[in-house]
Amino acid sequence: MDLENPEILQPVEKTNELKEWIVDYVGKKQNPENGEVNVEMIIKTLAEEFPEFLLPIAEENFIRGYQQAILDMEESEKYISEAVSSLKKPVQLDE
Repeated sequence: MDLENPEILQPVEKTNELKEWIVDYVGKKQNPENGEVNVEMIIKTLAEEFPEFLLPIAEENFIRGYQQAILDMEESEKYISEAVSSLKKPVQLDE
């Protein structure tokens, strides 16, 4: 199973001033052969040079993922419990 998001490998377009600055900076830093900067390169550069920005985002994402997993597990347990309970009920035949 491939867990990598293909979107992070797509070139980033300079559609605003901030993106232009980031793409230019990362391009100079990473010096990609094809001249295209992608999100993965930006993430790597931020991790190296600005971890105090990227780390809280990663931690928040990690925590939210676990919270969602717990909620999904609780909902699944509830659904299974209700399904088992309905199977245990006696069947009434109409006469």
